[in-house]
Amino acid sequence: MKRPSPRVNRAARELGEHITTWRKLLNLTAEQVADRASISRSTLRRLEQGELGVSMGTYLNTLRALGQLDQAVKAIDPYETDLGRARADQKLPKRVRQ
Repeated sequence: MKRPSPRVNRAARELGEHITTWRKLLNLTAEQVADRASISRSTLRRLEQGELGVSMGTYLNTLRALGQLDQAVKAIDPYETDLGRARADQKLPKRVRQ
């Protein structure tokens, strides 16, 4: 596997910081969030530190535990963008080939 770009590493750290901030805003301990997300405290720590090896399932379960899962899904919804809305009536290809 290629080394992640600095931009990807920075994004992972920022996402981890956002998770930590949400946890604190909700006045939840790390133990409470880990329990609600069905993960260990050390896995939550890795997620909050922005480690890239944490699974998507862990990330999504943590967002659910913080009440932010729907917002995260909406944030990446292409039809919430100008481009997505402009192309909504076009038939998208099943595959994109080079």
